[in-house]
Amino acid sequence: MVNLERTAVALRKRGYEVVCFETGEEGAGYLDSKIDGFTVGFGDSETMLTMGLYERLSRHNEVYDPKHPQEGKGFYDTARICLTTDIFLTSVNGIAETGEMVNIDGTGNRVAGSLYGHRKVYFVAGRNKIAPTLEEAANRARNVAAPKNAARHQYKTPCAFHEDRCYDCSSPNRICNAQVIYWRKMNHMEMEVVLINEDLGF
Repeated sequence: MVNLERTAVALRKRGYEVVCFETGEEGAGYLDSKIDGFTVGFGDSETMLTMGLYERLSRHNEVYDPKHPQEGKGFYDTARICLTTDIFLTSVNGIAETGEMVNIDGTGNRVAGSLYGHRKVYFVAGRNKIAPTLEEAANRARNVAAPKNAARHQYKTPCAFHEDRCYDCSSPNRICNAQVIYWRKMNHMEMEVVLINEDLGF
């Protein structure tokens, strides 16, 4: 059974601000109260969709999300704008109870936005993303989250078809082209992890 508080302590030791909530609704309310009057960029995240963060934050912020492209702008144009916003929100594919986090990306906008250039980055993750060790968190990212995300996008990849593991394929729709391990908070960046005691996203 995952331990949110132990994970939170480990993340704080690695330089992150960390808050924990019992429900996604509580976490969404917290972010809604903290992010006010900013430009906000989103990474591609099922967690964010489930929490309704785009709709909530759009009421009092200028929000850009590749899943909600503005008129005249497609995914890539919107994703580029997200790299220059004051605030960036994304999830992760795996978190170790020892404090390391793991993300896998196919296009790169999500991991790029999480590393540099913003006033603050928020990582939002449900308890299902937590694994005991870094090795298990990385395995989860590659063999659990990636196949489910590929299937969600209806990509023609073997992992999407079988939804069981990575096949290290050569598909043009491959979504695991880069893996980032966040050993610690990036220098000169504010970064906060919002942990939620519910299963959210993949």
